Amino acid sequence: MEKLKKVGFLINPVAGMGGAVGLKGTDGLAEEAVARGAEPVAPRRARATLKELLGLGALFFTASGDMGESALRRAGLEFQVVFQTSEKTSAEDTKEVCRSLIEEGVDLVVFCGGDGTARDVSGVIGSQVPIIGIPAGVKMHSGVFAISPQAAGELVRGYLEGDLKTRETEIVDVDEEKYRAGTLDTKIYGIARTPYLPALVQERKQIYSASSEEEFKQEIAIFASEFMRDGSTYILGAGTTTAKIAEVLGVEKTLLGVDVVKDGRVICRDASERDILRIIYEVERAKIIVSPIGAQGFVLGRGSQQISPEVLRKAGPENLIIVATPHKLKETPRLLVDTGDFDLDETISGRRQVICGYRIAQLKDVAASSNF
Repeated sequence: MEKLKKVGFLINPVAGMGGAVGLKGTDGLAEEAVARGAEPVAPRRARATLKELLGLGALFFTASGDMGESALRRAGLEFQVVFQTSEKTSAEDTKEVCRSLIEEGVDLVVFCGGDGTARDVSGVIGSQVPIIGIPAGVKMHSGVFAISPQAAGELVRGYLEGDLKTRETEIVDVDEEKYRAGTLDTKIYGIARTPYLPALVQERKQIYSASSEEEFKQEIAIFASEFMRDGSTYILGAGTTTAKIAEVLGVEKTLLGVDVVKDGRVICRDASERDILRIIYEVERAKIIVSPIGAQGFVLGRGSQQISPEVLRKAGPENLIIVATPHKLKETPRLLVDTGDFDLDETISGRRQVICGYRIAQLKDVAASSNF
């Protein structure tokens, strides 16, 4: 009789809650996120993964309550609770769960969260056992994350059924205080093993800094400053390309936040989802400008969760404008969307124009990450 596979499973219940409310992360700010009206993200995304694992023939080991037990019970999967969490979960709870999972001799650890959770998990697990991340954080730069909750389910199944090998990848996190202040300061915290299939695992974020990049960003920005004179309200996503647009317009941009511009002036800086929705209801026409994350290719669903499914629907998917330099497009195999709304992701998918220079655009395939 084939030995039952053992899977460690845990959720960071507060992961991703800071995104829509403009906190650019939730580490140490869960209570403030709730005060701003944030709702849990991770449990819903974890359930989407577990749905893919019905009939797998595995025994899950997890923590009590919202850190795993509740989601597994709801999914109807067989599990054992090996750690009782505190009332308010913390990074230390995550680490203690992982120590318990190692003691149980699990074959694989699946966690739901962001880079902070990946850092806590890998800090205990190291390279002893492969790990897979279900993406649920505000920022996800590490290479252990699947491109969607559904892809995480496929990776788990593929690895446990012997179809996938593992690769070593870096665990990367940012300094959240600097991140909230507009500085992207990343650091490698370790190496982990993760089941790998190129289409299903995201690459570590890349930052391009060649002089030609700046020239193309300038061209994109000049073109944008021209078409932005049409009287529309523009929602500018995070990133250096959109920051260059703001610079050419002569306004101050929140590098790692979302800003709203109309008629050459900022009408809302570092906007939350609630701020953006209020503005959309007040104006005649709103358009959204975003740029993909280097190498990963995500244009929506990573880093700028303030541009939520509701924001996209109210503005209209046809009013989504993508900008990227030619080099970034060349180094990015595909563009991806992962808003958490499957139907909306499907609507946005397809061949779309990407502005890559002054009055120049390329056609690029955009796909819903949940389809991989």
